[in-house]
Amino acid sequence: MKNLPKAVIFDWDNTLVDSWFLLHQAWNVTLKKMNFPEWSLSEVKQKVKASLRDSFPQLFGDHWQTAREIFHGFFAEHHLTYLKPMPGAEDLLKEFHRQGCYLAVVSNKSGGLLRKEATALGWNKYFGNIIGAGDALKDKPAVEPVEMALHQSGIVRGQQVWFLGDTDIDISCALNAGCRAILIRAEEPLEQEFLQAKPDLYVSSCQELMKALKRMY
Repeated sequence: MKNLPKAVIFDWDNTLVDSWFLLHQAWNVTLKKMNFPEWSLSEVKQKVKASLRDSFPQLFGDHWQTAREIFHGFFAEHHLTYLKPMPGAEDLLKEFHRQGCYLAVVSNKSGGLLRKEATALGWNKYFGNIIGAGDALKDKPAVEPVEMALHQSGIVRGQQVWFLGDTDIDISCALNAGCRAILIRAEEPLEQEFLQAKPDLYVSSCQELMKALKRMY
């Protein structure tokens, strides 16, 4: 099992849980109340990557905190209702855990909401740390949340740490931290999508990564 990582850091939304439906709703409620045009689902998938404290000031200017309150209010009211694991996600967590890998989460979702979701799913038992937006000095793709995720694990960031996510921000965060970057999503990477930061590995789903793991044993 020499090829297995010592630690695995997961993105959360649309890596371990399917959040696109709720994110689409939350964004359009916020945009409408802020007198902005609503976005299609494809626009949400393209634009929603950075944390709110990084992305909202650029979009809403001086009124970004009002927009954040609207978004957080809607999300906090509905996020547990629409909580839906990605296919094979818990089986993957169980397998990494069984193999003795240290597991953590680094997400640009608000830390409080993130930990409530992990608890509701009963997944908090798998993770040494669950780090969300605002928990570290900076959010993804900075290295600070990665360092916080590994805190007290005895593991330093490097190639023995895998970082799994579905966006270019996840891949950039992994590479900034010197970790092995794994892109996990149904859509194959586009030719021009990862010019600055390329993933080390692409898999289409949690089930596909499970198959790859079994080939390492």
